Amino acid sequence: MSGSGTDKTKSGFDLAGPIVILVEPQLGENIGMAARAMGNFALTRLRIVNPRDGWPNISAQRAASGADHILDHVELFDTVEQAVADCTLLFATTARAHDQAKPVVGPEAAAREMAGQTAAGGTVGILFGRERYGLQNEEVGLANRIITFPVNPGFASLNLAQAVLLIGYEWFKLATEGALPFSMPERSEPASQHQMQAFFDNLVRELDKVEFLRPAEKRETMLVNLRNIFTRMDSTKQDMHTLHGVVMAIAEGRKGPAKGGVLDGAQATRLRALLAEHGQGALPSESGTVRGLARLLRRNPTDAERIMWQALTRDRRFAGQFKRQTPVGRHIPDFVSFVHRIAIELINPGETDLIVRDRAARQAWLETRGYRVVTMGVADVEGDLAAELDRLESCLPGSS
Repeated sequence: MSGSGTDKTKSGFDLAGPIVILVEPQLGENIGMAARAMGNFALTRLRIVNPRDGWPNISAQRAASGADHILDHVELFDTVEQAVADCTLLFATTARAHDQAKPVVGPEAAAREMAGQTAAGGTVGILFGRERYGLQNEEVGLANRIITFPVNPGFASLNLAQAVLLIGYEWFKLATEGALPFSMPERSEPASQHQMQAFFDNLVRELDKVEFLRPAEKRETMLVNLRNIFTRMDSTKQDMHTLHGVVMAIAEGRKGPAKGGVLDGAQATRLRALLAEHGQGALPSESGTVRGLARLLRRNPTDAERIMWQALTRDRRFAGQFKRQTPVGRHIPDFVSFVHRIAIELINPGETDLIVRDRAARQAWLETRGYRVVTMGVADVEGDLAAELDRLESCLPGSS
């Protein structure tokens, strides 16, 4: 398992960057932390001038937190002049004015110059001074530019690694165009206006039941304000399904609709339209969303579904042989018998073309897998249930 930010399974950037030159650093820990900061921003070339505690340094290795690829290739020099001899552009970092007539730039402007010089084939070096008193005047005098930081003038001294990190950050941001290593994953496509409207209608219906939208003269303003809350969210399909479930759970109490919660035909049609819309072209990874909406339908049957379900569980011809709103693959018929390979679909009046197409696709899919699909009109179930059950019995295997 990777650590809090470092993932060794990922390949890092291989960029031609400036050389970090530490002048007479006193503590191995500071060298290690500077190397760690370099690693954060794909700087790999480190030169050290006359380190006080010698080299290699075990304290530096411990503080580097895995930046061994930088410490293993450190170049050592006896003098600053030797360390900068091949540089075509040299910067000196300092928090103090050295009264020298040369350009003073911030980290961002310095990064732009570094990038230009590197692209032209030049060698860029950045001098960092001692922890206790920084760079001496003659060392600053070797540089083409001075880099200083926009910090609190009353407390301007930076830790060595902090200074390296600030410059490394600006250079890396410029070199990679500020690309972030990751972004928010898209787990569900944006919700359609149809889904938003279905959810809002459901919400308003439940709010009316508890007389929330009053007084009457403020109802329209309250509805606009409520709608704006949800349209500002840039909701996904999954968000809408979740919010549907939240509203229904609150409306029906802790135990759910086991003893109630009957949908009328219009409500069932809207929920089925949502299921049909989401099911079209859904990926396997999105099956949880489809099943979640199916659970909502299963827990909120229409009158016809309740009548049919009671008949299927009590009639000896069918008892124990059918299930409600149970997935078959990624499709969810109203009732299914895995024993008899029969699926029952109830047809509500006024169904949309989307629902009709979805049912036709579901029926074709089931039939190619050996299921027989029996369709029943809601009016027929409510008007003459016995006749529909006799018709269903005639579909059972072995019936004459």
